[in-house]
Amino acid sequence: MKRVFLIVLDSVGIGALPDAAKFGDAGTHTVKSASASPYFSIPNLIKYGFGNISGLEFLTGTDTPIAAVARLRELSAGKDTTIGHWEIAGLVSEKPLPTYPDGFPQEVLDEFSRLTGRGVLCNKPYSGTEVIKDYGDAHVKTGDLIVYTSADSVFQIAAHEEIVPLEELYRDCRLAREMLRGEHGVGRVIARPFVGESGSYKRTANRHDFSLEPWGETLLDTLKAQGKDVIAVGKITDIFAGRGVTETILTHGNDEGMAVTLELAKKDFNGLCFTNLVDFDMLYGHRNDVDGYAKALSAFDAWLPGFLAELGEDDVLMITADHGCDPGDVSTDHSREYTPLMIFGHGIAPVNLGTRDSFATIAATVADLLGVSRAGAGTSLKNEVIAHD
Repeated sequence: MKRVFLIVLDSVGIGALPDAAKFGDAGTHTVKSASASPYFSIPNLIKYGFGNISGLEFLTGTDTPIAAVARLRELSAGKDTTIGHWEIAGLVSEKPLPTYPDGFPQEVLDEFSRLTGRGVLCNKPYSGTEVIKDYGDAHVKTGDLIVYTSADSVFQIAAHEEIVPLEELYRDCRLAREMLRGEHGVGRVIARPFVGESGSYKRTANRHDFSLEPWGETLLDTLKAQGKDVIAVGKITDIFAGRGVTETILTHGNDEGMAVTLELAKKDFNGLCFTNLVDFDMLYGHRNDVDGYAKALSAFDAWLPGFLAELGEDDVLMITADHGCDPGDVSTDHSREYTPLMIFGHGIAPVNLGTRDSFATIAATVADLLGVSRAGAGTSLKNEVIAHD
């Protein structure tokens, strides 16, 4: 194969993993919750075989699928974006990244203030929309940075764009990223700029993630080292701290991410296009917006046939997710779930591969399809999905 398009539907989980209760996620099922909405309509995915995947029996199956399908189990000790994507790229993380349910230690905040020259507000797990509502006025008055976290391994910094210019906020995030290593090596430092007046603050699209560098060689590193293109669409570059990427195209939401990926299908390259569609998670899962989640899935479903029409004889499309974020759950956090895998292509047999261990199955399969040798976790599905005459 010449090109692989790998699209991550951020947080589109398909049912609780066996150990979900340890994470407080027993009974979660992102797609099932979204399917309860009257706006849920995915006829194309159903026709292609999505409903044939284990755990999606409540959807309509088909006797004439066109995609190979599987359900993947996460082996890493986590349920966040960073660890999920790292495992997709072949790194299984046996230890979870640090989280801070009671806020960050005072010594961390003191050092951060020393580096930035600004004080700190909040220092608690918080909803991103609620934290600017509750602390925005104090921030505007004092210039102190709003620092907060979540159930994920994140150090988030919110600031009004007229009080802390974007470049200063990004600089402060870089300082925090350099500081937060070792014991306090959180997965991501995230810039969360906002605008507006008291009572009507609103986050902007200028979010930027500063990720911990992967601890080992990823699929992206391997592909780049062996002369392949690695085009990162959306927040992929951020997740991998830029490593292994040959071209970055930043996007602001699902619509732009899908549009960019479609345009790339019309261009010539040799390697991997790795796309993250973040709205499922950021806009709908974390806000428990079932209808919004359903609409986003329906929009992706409507876009998919046009993209498939652009695939050439030597192209493969893989669709998956990195964790769950059940919009119907009482929690607003990520959920520990299985993820779907769909593989499309002119030479792909529409087989049902059952349940497979590790998201790293994807890394092994992509490398194999592109004819690249790699070491690491994951077992390739190439010999099972390539149609034989």
